[in-house]
Amino acid sequence: MTEYGRGPGSEPWHPEDPLYGDQGWGGQQSAHGQDQYGGQQQPYPHDPYAQQPQQPQDPYAQQQPPQDPYAQQQHYQQQPGYGVQQDPYAQQPQQPQQPQYDNGGWGTGQQPAAMPYDAQPAADPYGGGQSGYGETQDYYGTQEAYPPPQPPGRREAAPQEAPAQTPDWDPEVQPEETHPFFTGADERDDNGDDKDGEYDDDPRESRRGSRGGNERRGKGKKKSRSGCACLVVSLVLVGGLGGASYFGYSYWKDKFGAAPDYAGSGSGSVEVEIPKGSYGSDIGNILKKKGVVKSVDAFVSAQSESPKGKSIQAGVYLLHEKMSAAEAVKMMVDPNSQNLLVIPEGFRNTAVYAMVDKKLSLKKGTTKGIATAKRSELGLPDWAVNGKDVKDPLEGFLYPAAYPVTKETKPETILKKMVERSNEEYKKLDLEGIAKKYKLDGPWQVLTVASLVQAEGLTHDDFRKMAEVVYNRLKPDNMATMRKLEFDSAFNYLNNQSKIKISTKEIRTNPDPYNTYYHAGLPPGPISNPGDEALRATLSPTSDGWMFFISLDGKKTQFTKTVAEHEKLNDKFKEQHGLG
Repeated sequence: MTEYGRGPGSEPWHPEDPLYGDQGWGGQQSAHGQDQYGGQQQPYPHDPYAQQPQQPQDPYAQQQPPQDPYAQQQHYQQQPGYGVQQDPYAQQPQQPQQPQYDNGGWGTGQQPAAMPYDAQPAADPYGGGQSGYGETQDYYGTQEAYPPPQPPGRREAAPQEAPAQTPDWDPEVQPEETHPFFTGADERDDNGDDKDGEYDDDPRESRRGSRGGNERRGKGKKKSRSGCACLVVSLVLVGGLGGASYFGYSYWKDKFGAAPDYAGSGSGSVEVEIPKGSYGSDIGNILKKKGVVKSVDAFVSAQSESPKGKSIQAGVYLLHEKMSAAEAVKMMVDPNSQNLLVIPEGFRNTAVYAMVDKKLSLKKGTTKGIATAKRSELGLPDWAVNGKDVKDPLEGFLYPAAYPVTKETKPETILKKMVERSNEEYKKLDLEGIAKKYKLDGPWQVLTVASLVQAEGLTHDDFRKMAEVVYNRLKPDNMATMRKLEFDSAFNYLNNQSKIKISTKEIRTNPDPYNTYYHAGLPPGPISNPGDEALRATLSPTSDGWMFFISLDGKKTQFTKTVAEHEKLNDKFKEQHGLG
C-alpha cells in the first residue's frame, strides 16, 4: 500500500494489538458500496513510545489519488458482507511480500521525525468522516489502547523510558548523623535498654522515595544529638587549627624571619663574665640569661656582621640591660667596657698585689697577706723553689694577661687563676730541655733568666740579644765579669724600686743575694713575671757573641762584645746622668 494506506512494506500486526488478525478495523466501518480506503484517515497523536510492530506490506493495495500525505486520514477495517468486494490481498498476517529494509521501512521500526497528529480527528468535509452503519468502539481513543500504526515515513524510535530518579538523599530533608559520638547511641534509657536498638530502619532506605520519587518510606524515631559533643568537637577543631597555625608561624619565623632583638643601647649596668673557650652561641646564651640581648640568634648575627666580632675574648664585661645585639658586640670589642684586671708583662708581684687590692676595693696589703698565707693552696708546680733566700715564691707565676673580675671575686680566686694560666703556658715550652742545654738548674732557673730578660730588654730584638748576654756571662770561662751578671734590674728588685741613677758604691757594696753586682751567677729566683716573648727569646737566644749592653736614653739598648766598647758607652752614660 502507499503512504495513504498501510505503507510500502509488509509488516504483521503486533500480537498485542486488539486489531490484530481478522478482527477488522473496529474503530471506523465503511459504508455500503464505499471503498474501505476512500474515507479520510483520522489523525492520531504522535506516540512517544516504542517502535511500531511490523505489518506485512500489500503490493496490490489500491492507491489513492495523489493527496497531501499529511492530510487527514482515517484507517478502516474491512467488514465483509456489505456489497464491497473484499481485497484478497489486504490483511495477510505474517506473510510479508517484500523484504524488510534497514532504513525507512517496517523492518527496523525507525523512521524520520513524524508529523505529530492531533488528538482528535479533524472535521470530515464530506460529512463527518464516519462510514458504515453506525459508530463502533474506537480502540485507539483511550489511554489503555495500543498505539495505532504509523506510516513508514512518520515513524521514529520511541525513547526508552528513563528510570525514575531516586536520589540517595532528599534535598529537603536534613541528613541524620548516625555516628554514636553525635547521636548519643551509647546512652541508655531509664529501663537500661540501649536506645539505639529500638529502630531497625535502614537510614539510607528511609531517605529513598517511592517509584515516583515523591513518597517517603517510614523511618524510625529521629535520634537525639548531643550538643555537648558538638561543642567539644568544635573546640577541638578550632584549637587544633589555632595550634597548627601558631606552630607553623613560629617555624616560619625561626627559619626565615628576623631574630628577636632589642632596640637602642639599653640602660642600667650588668656585669657579664665570659669563660675561656666560649663560642658565639655560648656568649649569646650568657648575654640572654643576663637580660642583655633578646635572643641568641640576634647576637650571633651581629657578631658575624661586625669586623671585630671574632676578637671577643674571655673576660668580664660591663654592659647594659636590654641592648640591641649590635650595641652589645660594639661594647664587647671595646677594651674599656671590660671589667678586667690586666697584668702587664714584666710586673713584679708587689705591683700585682696592689692592682688586685685596688680592683676589688680592698685594704692595701690584703692580697699580699693572702698570697703569703695561702701560697701552698694556689697551685704552684713541684719544681717551684721555696728557699730561704727567695723573696716571693709566687714571683714569675702571676702570668701577665687579662683576668675577669666581679664585685664578688676574692683575692685568692684571682691569684689561683693567674697561677693556673702560668702553668698552662709553661707546659707549652721545653723548660727542662733548655735547662740542660745551658747547664741550668732546672726550669726554675730558666724562668729566672726569662724574668731578667724581660726586665732589661726594651724590644723584641733586645730580648734575644739579652738572653745571649746572660748565657755568655754565666759561662765558667767568662773572665770579663767573672760570671757576674751585674744587672741593675736585680738590684732594683731587692729594693722594690726602679732607678736608673744608682751609685757605683751603693750597688757594689750591698750583699743581698739578689745583688748581681756582688754575687756571681743568677739571683735566688725570678725578679718579675715574664711574658711570652721573653720566654721564647730565652729558649732561642742569638749567637753573635754579645757580652755587654747599655741604654743611654732609656729607649734604645746598645749591645757590645768587648770591655773597651762597653767602657766608652758607660762613660757617656755617667756624663749624661751626672754620675761619678
